[in-house]
Amino acid sequence: MRVECKPVFGLVDVNEFYCSVERIFRPELKNKPVVVLSNSDGCIVARSKEAKALGLKMGEPFFKIRAFIEKHDVSVFSSNYTLYGEFSHRLSLAISSLAPAVEAYSCDESFVRLDGLPEPLKDVAKAIQARVLQWTALPVGIGLGHTKTLAKAAQHASKVWKAKTGGVVDLRSKEAVEWLLRRMPVEEVWGVGRRMKDNLQPLGITTAWELAQCDPRVLGKKFSVVLERTIRELNGEQCLDLEPVGLPKQSICCSRSFGERVTTLQGLREAVASYVHRAAGKLRAQKSLCTVLRVSIQTSFFGDDPKYAQGITCTLPYPTDDTRVLTGAALRGLETIFREGMRYSKAEILLIDLRRRGEFTDDLFTINQPARSEALMLVMDQVNRRWGRECLRTAAVPAEPEWGMRRDYLSPSYMTDFNQLWKVSCR
Repeated sequence: MRVECKPVFGLVDVNEFYCSVERIFRPELKNKPVVVLSNSDGCIVARSKEAKALGLKMGEPFFKIRAFIEKHDVSVFSSNYTLYGEFSHRLSLAISSLAPAVEAYSCDESFVRLDGLPEPLKDVAKAIQARVLQWTALPVGIGLGHTKTLAKAAQHASKVWKAKTGGVVDLRSKEAVEWLLRRMPVEEVWGVGRRMKDNLQPLGITTAWELAQCDPRVLGKKFSVVLERTIRELNGEQCLDLEPVGLPKQSICCSRSFGERVTTLQGLREAVASYVHRAAGKLRAQKSLCTVLRVSIQTSFFGDDPKYAQGITCTLPYPTDDTRVLTGAALRGLETIFREGMRYSKAEILLIDLRRRGEFTDDLFTINQPARSEALMLVMDQVNRRWGRECLRTAAVPAEPEWGMRRDYLSPSYMTDFNQLWKVSCR
């Protein structure tokens, strides 16, 4: 007799990732309100539970609530993506050391496949939780389920009832699934969200359980195949598996708001060259070549200043990953769309029509990327990996730009910058 072996998915999620990373090096902030700001200290992008209790909302502009934050002694940090990226890498290593198959869903979330491991799998999840805490000092919640959607729901429960569950919830029995889904608001279901909630409310669907009782084909035709798939997964029917690791991106974007308004062509040239430098590094990291790029600039949509936004698509002479060729094309495009008298707030570089080597046929009558270009880019990447991302760069990229992101509350890069290593004194 054949015994059906159902898949078992786990979702490992760091609690308040950005805030938790900042607290590792500032232990006195434990149990105190902490917020992390977006690029150029624009708005709140992460909050500790204590900050949530004060009523601080995601996306609130920092300048509007500065007085409130100071009054309630809220600790504020600028986004330190270098530091967060290092912890994300170590998080993946810790999870992979105990889970046979891992999909990094985001910087602080990873799906794992645990079927085939000896029961009880809840003990395996607790071991992963303990390993992550030991290796990174980050607190994580873990949810288990027969589908990715149920694992996501279980992880949600591990946060809501953290004290009772210890941060690990096993949602593999029908009784556990029904108990949780009856208490789970429909907008908390992975793949639903607040916009779909407004569409479901007129149908009398307010909880995850009510959604699970619906006919997936009917709602799929009425709304989307994503919702149909979500309903099936809530009922234990696997529709999603772990995504293959390392799939190359189909486009690469580098976009930042300026810390100060840029009014000159030279300032924009520096910004665009800097963004091309970063985007080209990502392009080479996934071993792709680019044939088309788009450069865009815009002013702020707020205030009384004149409004302007424009972009231009530039076709490259051949598929390339050479920073110099990409920069030259972007700067020529920039000169075409630049308009005098504007106060620019943002620029963007988008690399599109990406191809892997061997996925295109060379034209006998056109030039191709020279071998010396590939050798030069290899040396550049090796130097930058060892000594810093912008140690070796094109001359168009400034060392300390005046237009750089405003990050007045930036914590040190404790783990990636030798000059900013954490100092511990023994008395």
